[in-house]
Amino acid sequence: MRIGNIDLGDRPLFLAPMEDVTDASFRAVCKEFGADMMYTEFVSSDGLIRDARKAVAKLRTYDYEAPIGIQIYGNIPEAMVDAAKMAEHAAGIAGGHGADLIDINFGCPVNKIARRGAGSGMMREPDKMVQITRMVVEAVSLPVTVKTRLGWDEDSKIIVELAERLQDAGISALTIHGRTRCQMYTGEADWTLIGKVKENPRMHIPIIGNGDINSPEKAKEAFDRYGVDGIMIGRATYGHPWIFREIRHFLDTGELLPQMSVRDRVSLAKRHLALSLEFKGEKVGILEMRRHLSCYFKGLPDFKDTRMKLVTSTDPGELYSTLDHIAARWGDTEAPAATSIYSDKTDI
Repeated sequence: MRIGNIDLGDRPLFLAPMEDVTDASFRAVCKEFGADMMYTEFVSSDGLIRDARKAVAKLRTYDYEAPIGIQIYGNIPEAMVDAAKMAEHAAGIAGGHGADLIDINFGCPVNKIARRGAGSGMMREPDKMVQITRMVVEAVSLPVTVKTRLGWDEDSKIIVELAERLQDAGISALTIHGRTRCQMYTGEADWTLIGKVKENPRMHIPIIGNGDINSPEKAKEAFDRYGVDGIMIGRATYGHPWIFREIRHFLDTGELLPQMSVRDRVSLAKRHLALSLEFKGEKVGILEMRRHLSCYFKGLPDFKDTRMKLVTSTDPGELYSTLDHIAARWGDTEAPAATSIYSDKTDI
């Protein structure tokens, strides 16, 4: 599979952009376990053009993450064009590797985004969605991709026609989450419409499917049954970044890997914590690691008191000691199954 001049190989696995989750430290861990393509947390076009510190900071990427996309969102065409140009020159603005492609978010369903017409709010204005896409494609030299949903609600699933229009606007790949905006993350993702987009003889760009991929078996079914070129994994990576390795092994061999041991999870948690401290400093690094640390060990017996230490400690040394305690006490415990560890944070 190729996106522009980016060769991603056969049946690539994508890490979905997730706000407050897919920061540089988490992306590094997912890359270690075999994510073929990753994206930044989504970046507000309005924030970028106002030079908001948090928005600009999200533009920084690292060489070892390549290929990596910068995802932008907004509903004002001119602001989206300006933000895309800034993303294209991210290395000069924020340092680091920069962007290998630019992704437009037309899929985020959360109220504060969609109700002001951005993210999946654009599903109610497909003409404007196509206009913004065409303007961004024409403004930058990097490949431009789009992530979107099936439609606004059950009565307006417009994705088959919309996919053609977005392709005609010049995008290099399309990611489809198999739910409408009104579904949010309830019910099951509908992959049949994703399959219809893929089998449309007019479509020639890669189609990436997204939604409810939380096991190697489901990943293989998505490729085999619906013919997608790639799959994107979001919520199932939360507390389970090694899912990429599990899926790749199953696709290549047909065999399931054993669950990662508690000791190995402790080792991973330490590496992740160290990266978070390195990238964000002690205070922010610890605060943003709390959600990850507790999820790495979800399902262990008699874990409540230890979990409280992981999510309340403000001292790195104490956190490392708690992790050592986990390895000593539960290291020989059969590791809990790590599939379907979902959180309230969502893939967007």
